[in-house]
Amino acid sequence: MQVCLEAVHDAGRLTLGYFGTGVEVDLKADDSPVTIADVRAEELIRSRLETAFPEHGIVGEEHGVTREGATHRWYIDPIDGTKSFMRGVPLYAVLLGLEIEGEVVVGAAYFPALDEMVHAVRGAGTRLNGRPCRVRGTTDVSRAMVGFTDAASFEKHGRGDAWRRVMAATYHRPGWSDAYGHALVATGRLEAMLDPVLNAHDAAPFGVILPEAGGYFGDFAGNPGIHAPEGMSTTAALLPTMLGLIAG
Repeated sequence: MQVCLEAVHDAGRLTLGYFGTGVEVDLKADDSPVTIADVRAEELIRSRLETAFPEHGIVGEEHGVTREGATHRWYIDPIDGTKSFMRGVPLYAVLLGLEIEGEVVVGAAYFPALDEMVHAVRGAGTRLNGRPCRVRGTTDVSRAMVGFTDAASFEKHGRGDAWRRVMAATYHRPGWSDAYGHALVATGRLEAMLDPVLNAHDAAPFGVILPEAGGYFGDFAGNPGIHAPEGMSTTAALLPTMLGLIAG
């Protein structure tokens, strides 16, 4: 955990050197943005992991896979929320999670511009800036707040009807979330976060952060884990209701 925390913190401080400076943005093949800050932050984290755990595998958004068959695999998203980052919106994150034989056991999400660190170790609970945190205890979905990133993505990925049902049933639906929405659920500030398109590197730390905070992270069908093409964070109390709304 200490290596993980130091790596994401130092990578996050590196990104702040570019934040709000009008850094040049390139577009990848899938039309997603990337900056020099993404690349250098991942290089910093990879260097730390290679030094500390030379036998571990690494999966990074910008530099791909190292030691693909390893039982211990680190997933890196050097900047989750690059669209926020490039517009000077402080809700971006540096994400790092360790998966051992298919189960995430260590994870950290650092939000450099907010100086918020959410992290968890399996069996030891979730912490926000060093203090224990838990999901919210809401039981009435009509009072729930649900985060999302891009409203159009629900329609694009075949989840438009599900999203409309969720909107109709809940109290408030703040956007521009990315990883921050999942962190808000884990720390009791939202009841749910829905993302209809997700990669493992976007999700890795939340595979341990949410369960350790008393919540759920997994797909829209109720299967926990980080390898589905979609992701939902929610509380244990509201999980059956959220699954019902999505299924229709």
